[in-house]
Amino acid sequence: MKKNNVVIVVVLFAAIISMFLFGKLFSFSPVIIGFQKFEYPNSLVYVQKKAELQARPKFDTLVAPVERFHKLKFKKKPEFFIFRDSLSYKRLSPSLSRFCAIPTTRIFIAPWSLKEAAAGKISMEIYLKHELSHILIFQQSGFFRAFRYPKWLLEGIAVYSAGQIGTGWYPSRSETCNYIRQGNFMPPDDYKTLQASRTVLNVKNRAAFIYSEFACIIDYLIMTYGREKFQLYMERLFIDNHHCEVFKAIYGLEFDRFLVDFRKFCDQLQADSQLKK
Repeated sequence: MKKNNVVIVVVLFAAIISMFLFGKLFSFSPVIIGFQKFEYPNSLVYVQKKAELQARPKFDTLVAPVERFHKLKFKKKPEFFIFRDSLSYKRLSPSLSRFCAIPTTRIFIAPWSLKEAAAGKISMEIYLKHELSHILIFQQSGFFRAFRYPKWLLEGIAVYSAGQIGTGWYPSRSETCNYIRQGNFMPPDDYKTLQASRTVLNVKNRAAFIYSEFACIIDYLIMTYGREKFQLYMERLFIDNHHCEVFKAIYGLEFDRFLVDFRKFCDQLQADSQLKK
């Protein structure tokens, strides 16, 4: 029996190690096999063997602008991972999205996103700034708190800071407010919950609208109460996960009341736009 137990433990241990090196746990693996490492002043780039990549050094230039916007510094160099093909990406990445930010340093870049960028379908700069925003916040929060940072706020900051709203399939501020005026709205606290799937949105691109909505909320917060308060709000949540309490302490009103004000602002913005026409 003891020998059988030992065998089971060895097999399980080998399976876990295999998952870290060659499977879905690769994103957290301290050992990187099959990738060539390139070090730059502000970042690290890992390129899988046989992968094609032309603009590798340009990744490094995106770090400083992200730090300037957030008024924060990366504690560790961000790490970009380039994969040779879709099969490798799907095997090693925890997500099938074009880009995936993994606490607290890594950004996985899907091979098809590189092709889309080369064809002019997406902006590599905008998308990577978006992911770098996530990584910067993850590093400030720490590994475990990163998973509890408000998900809507994480995406709103990333879209807003990257200048992503109004680009590609992301509706502009005016278009987003028009959708909201028509009754489309994703309650921020419902995002990434079971309740989110029950929210009906009559929009062209559901995910893009939600991201633009969250960015517009950030925009309204800063426009109404100033950047200093927003900075305090963003940073307080690095150490305190009680979002509604933090919001009320900084802004002096309930978060739900603020959302009512935001939706009224969108209504008025669109009404004013219609009058001008």
